Amino acid sequence: MRKRVLSGMRPTGRLHLGNFSGALENWKRLQEEYESFFFVADWHALSTDYAKTSDLREYIHLMLVDWLAAGLDPHKSTIFIQSHVPEHAELHILFSMITPIPWLERVPTYKEQQQELKDKDLSTYGFLGYPLLQSADILVYKADFVPVGIDQLPHLELTREIARRFNFLYKPVFPEPQPLMTEFPKIPGTDGRKMSKSYNNAIHFSDTREELWEKLRTMVTDPKRIKRTDPGDPEICPVFGLHRVYSSPDIIKQVDVGCRTAGIGCIECKTWLKNSLVEKLVPIWERRTHYLTNVSMVKAVVEAGAKRAREVASSVLTEVRDAIGL
Repeated sequence: MRKRVLSGMRPTGRLHLGNFSGALENWKRLQEEYESFFFVADWHALSTDYAKTSDLREYIHLMLVDWLAAGLDPHKSTIFIQSHVPEHAELHILFSMITPIPWLERVPTYKEQQQELKDKDLSTYGFLGYPLLQSADILVYKADFVPVGIDQLPHLELTREIARRFNFLYKPVFPEPQPLMTEFPKIPGTDGRKMSKSYNNAIHFSDTREELWEKLRTMVTDPKRIKRTDPGDPEICPVFGLHRVYSSPDIIKQVDVGCRTAGIGCIECKTWLKNSLVEKLVPIWERRTHYLTNVSMVKAVVEAGAKRAREVASSVLTEVRDAIGL
């Protein structure tokens, strides 16, 4: 049997190139090697956006469309919506009975996000306890691996601690999931910062060719290259950062040399990047249009995914209840 991997994503807005290169391309590779479970984390979205849910259903649907358009294959992966599998919530409740509060308070993102999201009231158990819900998400499938970046390791270590505590208090049920360390490329946004929905600097899957070009045309470049005849430094140019991820080695070399010698201007550089991105995005756009016009197909994917996920999760919950004595 193949090892099992699990990952999820919160539906908080339209997906962009950062989501594609940071997660979805990796998920596409994983589904070829592992028994893969990928879920839309709608309950997790409520941990910070509980007061604004009017767009939640639309975001969930569009996320699923974008996943399928990006290449996730429902014949190779179990694709589902978190809230469609109530076993996540039941295991979360049971874990909450045995988890010391200081374990949750010491998770680094707890205080970090409180500082970053000062405009939101995060003094809720849902926000404090969302790392515990993550633990339930992982352990309810007895996942062997979880793809993470280095900043997410504390969350996975909490999951491992929860597994050890449960196994000690009752009887061994859960394996300790291992990190599948993933090198996420840094995708610069149009303003030079990390691409993010919250910064309004993202290139989205749903952007048209015209919108894509307008974002690239106005994208920041090397601030010291004021005139066309000024040589530039591609190492500090966000446009070159996108070239490194999406352009061919030949184009990257031409841009590098042309920028440093003023052999090309910024508009020419951005035009080459547009061509590279369009080549990458055209098949995604085509599949996206297909799924947008076939709502029933997307619905069938998540229904089948939820059925498969519940089969696995309910079997694990049976073991859990037996171990506790419920």
